[in-house]
Amino acid sequence: MKKLLLVLLLIIVLVAGGVAWFVTRTPASPFDNVAAIQAPSEDLLQHGEYVARLGDCVACHSTPKSAPFAGGLEMGTPLGSIFTTNITPDKETGIGNYTLADFDRAVRQGVARDRHRLYPAMPYPSYVKMSDDDIRALYAYFMNRVEPVKQADKPSDIKWPMNMRWPLALWNAVFTEGGTYQPKTAGDDQWNRGAYLVQGPGHCGSCHTPRAITMAEKALDESSPLYLSGALLDGWYAPSLRGDPNTGLGRWSEDDIYAFLKTGRNGHAVVFGSMADAFNNSTQFMNDDDLKAISHYLKSLPGDPARDGTPWQYDEGTAQNVSLSNRENIPGAQTFVAKCSFCHGVDGRGKQQWIPPLAGSAASLAKENASQINVTLNGSSRVVASGIPDAYRMPPFRQQLSDQQIADVLTFVRSSWGNHGGAVAANDVKALREHTDPASSSPIILQMR
Repeated sequence: MKKLLLVLLLIIVLVAGGVAWFVTRTPASPFDNVAAIQAPSEDLLQHGEYVARLGDCVACHSTPKSAPFAGGLEMGTPLGSIFTTNITPDKETGIGNYTLADFDRAVRQGVARDRHRLYPAMPYPSYVKMSDDDIRALYAYFMNRVEPVKQADKPSDIKWPMNMRWPLALWNAVFTEGGTYQPKTAGDDQWNRGAYLVQGPGHCGSCHTPRAITMAEKALDESSPLYLSGALLDGWYAPSLRGDPNTGLGRWSEDDIYAFLKTGRNGHAVVFGSMADAFNNSTQFMNDDDLKAISHYLKSLPGDPARDGTPWQYDEGTAQNVSLSNRENIPGAQTFVAKCSFCHGVDGRGKQQWIPPLAGSAASLAKENASQINVTLNGSSRVVASGIPDAYRMPPFRQQLSDQQIADVLTFVRSSWGNHGGAVAANDVKALREHTDPASSSPIILQMR
C-alpha cells in the first residue's frame, strides 16, 4: 500500500509539473531568432496599414477620449469588465519592447511578452489564421507608423479566482485551432481569399458565431453550419451571415453584400451597433477585390431552414392596423405612427438605402430582440462614409418612451408586415436600459495618415 501511494504521489507530481510547464511556457513562433527589419520599405508599411484596417484594430484599442491604439475601451463579459490594452510602441506602457516574435505570439496565440495569457476577447482564435507576411507587415506598421502614447493599462474588474490567466492556456489547447489559413481545393482563388479575410483578420465569427457555455465559438469555419449563424453579444444580436432568408443574407445578392461593406448601407439594411464601428474604420477601406471576395464567400454559406423557419413574405394587412380608426386599439401602433413612421414608412419599407426597412429586416425576424431594443433606447452611431457623416441617424428614445411603450412599439413592429420575431417584454427593455448608454454622435474615426 505504501509503495502504491508513493507511485500515485509521483504521478501527481509529474502531472502537476507538466501542467505548470505547459501553462507558463513561451509558445514557439516562426519569428523566433528573426530580427525585425530595421528600415522597412514603404510597400511593407502600407501593407501593414492595410492589415490594420482588415483587423479593425482601432475599434477595440481606442476610445473617443484616447489617442489611437492607446487602449482603455471597456468590454463587458459574463465575468466582469476587461479593458483593452495600449498597443502603441511606447516602451513603458505599450508594445515598444516587443520583438517580432513577441508580437506574433500576442496576436496569433494570445500570449503577452511577459507570458501572461490574453483573454479571448482579443480575437486570437481568428487571428491565428493570419499569414506570416501579414503579421510581419502589421508589426512594421505599429512600430514605425503609430505614435507612441504613454498610457498605463487598466486592470480588469474580474474577481478571483476567475481572473487567473494560466487556465487560459488549457482553454486555448481545447478550443482553438493552430496554424495559418490553408486554401481549400473545393474553392477558387476568390472564395479562398474571402474565407481567409472572414475567418482570419476580419474575425467575423467573434461576433456572428454563437458561443458555448465555455465562451468558445461553436465553430471556426464553414465546415460547421453553426459558423456565422448569429449570436448575442454585449447587448447586440449579430445576425446570421449565412444564406438564411429571414435572419441572414438569403435575400441579399453578392452586390448587396459588397454595397453594405463598401458604403454602410443597401436596400436591406444600414450598419448600426458594433457593425457601424467596423464599417467606419475597416470595411469601407478594403479594396474592391477583397470586398467582392468576402461577398462571394459569404454567399456560399447555406442557410438552415430548420433554424430559420418559413421565408418571410410581405403582408399588406398591417395598413389597417395603423389606420386612424384602429391604431388606438392596438398596443404600439399609435407610438409607431407618431415616432417611427415618418422615417421608416407606414408600410415599414423604409426609404431605399437611406433609412432601412423594418418589414422583413433580420432584426424584426430574429428571436433575439436585443438589437432592436438597444437601437430604440440608444439610437445608432454616426456612419461616416468616405469622410462624410450621415444625415440620417436613428435617435435615442430612452428619454421619450417608457419601458412599456418601447416594448409595445417593438412588439408591433415585430408582428407587422409579415414579421414574426415575437413579442418584447418591458422587463427586457428595462434590463438593457440599465446596462447600456446612448450611442455617441462622435464616433472613433482613425486617420491613418
